[in-house]
Parts: sequence; structure tokens; C-alpha cells
Amino acid sequence: MTLSEPLLYADEPAAFTVSNPDGKSPFLILCDHAGKRIPRRLGDLGLTDADISRHIGWDIGALAVSQLLSQSLDATLVSQTYSRLVIDCNRTPGVESSIPQLSEDTVIPGNQGISPQQKESRRREIFTPYHDQIRQILEQRRLRGQMTCILAMHSFTPVYLGVPRPWHIGVLYNRLKAYPHALLAQLAARDQWVVGDNQPYAVSDATDYALPQHAEKNALPAVEIELRQDLIADSAGQARWAQDLDSLFRDAWKHYQQKTL
Repeated sequence: MTLSEPLLYADEPAAFTVSNPDGKSPFLILCDHAGKRIPRRLGDLGLTDADISRHIGWDIGALAVSQLLSQSLDATLVSQTYSRLVIDCNRTPGVESSIPQLSEDTVIPGNQGISPQQKESRRREIFTPYHDQIRQILEQRRLRGQMTCILAMHSFTPVYLGVPRPWHIGVLYNRLKAYPHALLAQLAARDQWVVGDNQPYAVSDATDYALPQHAEKNALPAVEIELRQDLIADSAGQARWAQDLDSLFRDAWKHYQQKTL
């Protein structure tokens, strides 16, 4: 593509999808790595379809679980259309992992040596519209007095660079601990899963964008959820986890409100 061309053709889908925009619950679901689409101007980034369909391309199963939760919780869902390999919508633009040249152990040929203008087009057409939409929804909820608890939905690989990961679910957070701790208490009470407390990742300003920007800066309760991909790889697993998370999120919200209101 030339520097003057837009990244996305006019007939390509928008950078985000909003599901259940009139959801009445306090929950707002974000799915930063929902899609694996590559803009046509970028071809296949030099990768095979199999590589793009791996975890390096998207969070396998996360969108399906998020869509089921959007329905059952009556929650608005904002999901990203394009692959994290084009630009990662949970990274601050400009950091090394924003447009990765290497993801896990895979070189991304289409991200090698791209110009500042090409990086900017990815930010402008994919990253910014997604996060502007989230900001708009948050402002609309604030104006109508609707409480908000952000649920950022992700998934992780059972094995990372040869190391097995034992957790079934990870509860991730940083500065705002009250709702995540209420959720951890609910998970512990059920004693059904191996639970990661800020495992296999933890939220930080250096490694995350969505929760620091949309939750912490607005003092909104929030949690980032990581589900192990082999547990949500098919429709049965997705439905099972959506059902369990529905009640866990609701019960944690009740306990959070009792302690904070």
C-alpha cells in the first residue's frame, strides 16, 4: 500500500462490533482480541492461515463466550474485528508489542520494516475507532446514570513456549482490586477450577491498554478474564463457561456492592 492510501477498503467491516447496545446490566464486556481478520491491503502478513488462526492471531474462543455472556447478562459487548497481528488493541500504540514483529516464536514478515506512516494508518483506522467507541459508550452510560463494571475477556494457550499452564481461568487486575477480589472469593467458594490470581498474566500500564484507560482512569470496577483455550475451543465448552461466569459475575457484583456502596 502507498502512504496516501487508507488501510481499509470501503467494503471492509468496521474495526469494531457493538452487540446489545441497549443492555441494561452494569456489565460492559470488551473483547480486544475477538477477530483474526487481516485488511486486504496487508495480504496475509506473510503468514499461513494456520498461523493466523493460532493464538498469535486472536484469542480463540473469547468472542463466542463473550457473545453468550452479552445475551445472558443483558450486557453491551464491544468486540474488535481485526487480528492482534495488525495492531494489538490491548497495547499502547508505539510499544514493541503493539505491532509485533515476533509473536511467541513466529516471525511476522508483514510487520518487518514498516514505516511510521503505515503504523499510523493501523492506529488510526483500527485501534482508535475501537477505543473511541468504548469511550462513547462509557460517556453515554455515565450521562444516564447506568453503573458500569468492565469485563475484559481474553483466552490463553494451555502451553506457552513448551511450558504447560495449569490454570483453568485467570483473574487479572492492577490498581482496582475490589471487584476482582470479590470474583476470586466466588471462585474459591466453588472450588471447581485451578484459578490464577494475576496468572498467567497481570494487568499493568506496560502490558495493557483497555483496563488502565477505560476502567482505572474512570475509577470503574473491572476485571480481565483469561480462559484456557482448550476449555473453550468448542461450542459445548463455550456454553459451559458462559453459564458458570454468568453466575460468578453476578454474585461477585452483589458482594462488591455490599462492601462499597
